[in-house]
Amino acid sequence: MRGYVLSVWNVLDPIYFKFTRLCYLPGLDESENILRVRLTSYKGRDITLSDGTLIKKSDKLVKIHLHNARLLNEIKHINSELRRAKIVYERVRGSLPAIEAYIGNNRYANDIKGIIGITTLNKGCDRLGFEVFSIGHPVYKWLKWASFLPIMYLSVSKPSLNNFVKQGPPSYLFMSKEKLYQIYRE
Repeated sequence: MRGYVLSVWNVLDPIYFKFTRLCYLPGLDESENILRVRLTSYKGRDITLSDGTLIKKSDKLVKIHLHNARLLNEIKHINSELRRAKIVYERVRGSLPAIEAYIGNNRYANDIKGIIGITTLNKGCDRLGFEVFSIGHPVYKWLKWASFLPIMYLSVSKPSLNNFVKQGPPSYLFMSKEKLYQIYRE
């Protein structure tokens, strides 16, 4: 069943990619490219990051998306949850310098305040430089959680309700442009 769901996902992913206006990070070859990005205007509540960066409604951010179909294909034969988490961590860490380059080469580089993502995988995010904030709007939080259910189902070796509960609710991940440059400038 999981193989079938993953096959369907692999077929639908290019359609999702096209309609969400995502793009691949330049400078990485396809096998290294685990993040896809797009420029977005922030719509949530005001957030102040630890370095003092204030993110307000309508601020420009780079939204990051894990390339879940590719990542799930990479980890499908790995039974250790710890090993799977380490692979995700390493792949994201390897992609963050390309985001720094993407922002630096963007025509809106001066207006971009940082990067944003939404995930249930927020353990270890602080080691990457991200700050985790809860999603305030309950309906949006529930919709995001529901959209992550297939990913959670496919990403664990033994899916159970306990795994979904243990994962926790989705959260925002933020990193200011300055912090990104400080940590990941090549």
